[in-house]
Amino acid sequence: MPLKMASPMKRQGSSFHQFRKRIPSDVIGKLDGINLQIPLGESFVPKMLSAKTDTIVVSLQTRDPTEAKRRHTVVTAYLDRIWDGIRSGPARLSHKQVVALSGEVYRDLLTTFGDDPISPALWQDVMMDVASAQAGNILYIGSQEERRLVALERRYGYLVDRVLSRHALRIDRDSYERLLLESTRSLTQATFQLLKHAESDFTPDPEANRFPAFAPPDRKAAPPPTPAALPSATLTGLVDAWWIEAKATGRKPSTFESYRNTMLKFVKHLGHDDASRVTPEDVIAFKDARLAEINPRNGKPISPKTVKGSDLAGLNVIFDWAVANRKLVSNPAKTVTLKVGKERKTRPKSFSDVEAATILRHARDHRHGKERPTTFAAKRWVPWLCAYTGARVGEIAQLRKQDVRQVDGRWIIHISPEAGTVKTDEARDVPLHLDLVEQGFIEFVTASRTGPLFLITAQDGDVLGPLQGVKNRLGEFVREVVSDPGVQPNHGWRHRFKSVCRDMGVDPGVRDAIQGHAARTVADEYGEVSIRAKAIAIDKLPRYVLD
Repeated sequence: MPLKMASPMKRQGSSFHQFRKRIPSDVIGKLDGINLQIPLGESFVPKMLSAKTDTIVVSLQTRDPTEAKRRHTVVTAYLDRIWDGIRSGPARLSHKQVVALSGEVYRDLLTTFGDDPISPALWQDVMMDVASAQAGNILYIGSQEERRLVALERRYGYLVDRVLSRHALRIDRDSYERLLLESTRSLTQATFQLLKHAESDFTPDPEANRFPAFAPPDRKAAPPPTPAALPSATLTGLVDAWWIEAKATGRKPSTFESYRNTMLKFVKHLGHDDASRVTPEDVIAFKDARLAEINPRNGKPISPKTVKGSDLAGLNVIFDWAVANRKLVSNPAKTVTLKVGKERKTRPKSFSDVEAATILRHARDHRHGKERPTTFAAKRWVPWLCAYTGARVGEIAQLRKQDVRQVDGRWIIHISPEAGTVKTDEARDVPLHLDLVEQGFIEFVTASRTGPLFLITAQDGDVLGPLQGVKNRLGEFVREVVSDPGVQPNHGWRHRFKSVCRDMGVDPGVRDAIQGHAARTVADEYGEVSIRAKAIAIDKLPRYVLD
């Protein structure tokens, strides 16, 4: 008599068909903590198993007998693959398989939200949340890398679990962590694309085809899992270990982000994260690969200046630290360099009179649309503040309500590293030009809520992630009216301020103090530049008279 195959059944009190099947005896007891994502139609049903679970029971969520039978077959095949995975142990994924699966995270988001991305503010918030998680901003005791992994897993682990469940995959911890980090990169890529969709830009993502097709691991041919290397023996671990010391000595978070991004690119180029295996030839090959790489933002090759001053410099600093701290025997990047030719200069670095007037008119006439009030305020006021102070755009964009105050009857802005970051780590006071006061800047500040004027801090209080977002949007705002790549959209004000000060005969020491530039000579370091001296200089600057 043939055996009767398992089939859907009805349960009392429900018109839906049900899946019910005992777990194989050789698997029971090995399931504690396993989180299934059972496929049902176009969705997944999560189910947490324990060591005592002996039967899988789940509603098939359909009354149609034909559909119920099809779903029953899919669930059975899915569970069989899970049981096989438990019997053979967790699989290890290659780097190619990790990138392929991360591509499914990217496509899942584009499929779900691509046609109706809701609003730009949503994806701006997601960008800030991802940046916060990548920075390891979480209440957890551990190293920087451990905090980062915990933050990413808690916030985005479900995206990885969904992809793994689709393939009924159980993977080792090292593979999971690598997949989590790579999926976060895909999440960032998807978020950037969805932000463009929300802003009515449906231009195809030029990086969408970077993900290879996924080929499941061959369990029979796969080598047994190897324990993960200690953080100090990995390239990414070296960066995090360096940062613990560098942060205590006052290095900037932006430097850490730059070095970490360089190391992540290097790891991707190598195909491994083992610091002890790196050779000078590897660094040279990485340098050559970077020079041949095309920047997706502008379609041009990565500049030699970037490769030398950012990539090679970052590797050198990290490897030098590793040698000094007995993590490595030698620095493989020590002798690798790049001769950078003199940059072609086709125009001044500062905005011309016409460009300055065009940008300021664009800011003055900007009307509030669907963007956040803080973003609108940044576009309205930050260009004007930069024009009249020569400050770095980030120093202005991070200003808080309490940083605008009166001293001896004169309105000033207090530029301080307490607000976020200042390149020199030194606070300074800058008097406001009377034109800004007359335009209503003080009324705007008075009506603003306590805290940052032009950004919204992350939930954990982080400022740097949101600050970078504001700076990017300001750069894009300026590019709407000044597209010449020969001038930087934000930094052009800093150069122009210096030029205007020279034209007006402002004392070099005073203009340097206003802009936060270091003293030129030892003699210049004696004494202080008072607010009165700065105010006299600011008052010499001509008003920007627009049409």
